[in-house]
Amino acid sequence: MTTYSFEPALSVLNPDDAVYDKTIPAGEGWLHDLLPGQILRIVDLEGNQAVDTLLYSAEDPGDHYSAIRTIANQRNLYLTTGSVLLTESGRGLMKITADTCGRHDTIGGACSAQSNTVRYSHDTLPMHNCRDTFMLMLSSRSGYSKRDLAPNVNFFMNVPVTPEGELTFADGISGPGRYVEMTALAPVTVLISNCPQLNNPCNAYNPTPAQVLIWDSKGGEGHV
Repeated sequence: MTTYSFEPALSVLNPDDAVYDKTIPAGEGWLHDLLPGQILRIVDLEGNQAVDTLLYSAEDPGDHYSAIRTIANQRNLYLTTGSVLLTESGRGLMKITADTCGRHDTIGGACSAQSNTVRYSHDTLPMHNCRDTFMLMLSSRSGYSKRDLAPNVNFFMNVPVTPEGELTFADGISGPGRYVEMTALAPVTVLISNCPQLNNPCNAYNPTPAQVLIWDSKGGEGHV
């Protein structure tokens, strides 16, 4: 596994105090609304699982997470503690307030039937993928369509960029039990596809479950 040195920002929140706790099996999705001040923790239970995530303003679903605005605002391709995830309009939806992985991908995108055939081989066309999961989850909400899909965050995924600007899907840098914790800055809808990818070294070719925990606002950001 690729080594990566960073200073973890540990959370002080107790899982026993969470108001919501769910395990998302590999290949399945999760759609949930958060109120301002609520805190979401995503846990990489077994290590190196890619958790593809999209964010939408719950007040204006057409205003979704923008990778371009987020990257430009922080002048960094990768997300970690202190990163604010912005919408297309520039509104802050969530802020990373604790992180024990240290770097999360913003540009690798979600796997789809089409991208699988381009990256890997044509016989991967029928394999389940994150785009399918996103569309399945969005179909449960009125007013959403495939036009609402946008470049997503890949929590725990390692996608280095070469000096020539090319993407490299490399071995993961996460590990069992590592997590990222975010505080909602506004009413936000969180959409997750816990990636089913079997062809990518980022998850050691072995998709695994992820856990989501939610706490109500405690008057702080939940980190040390």
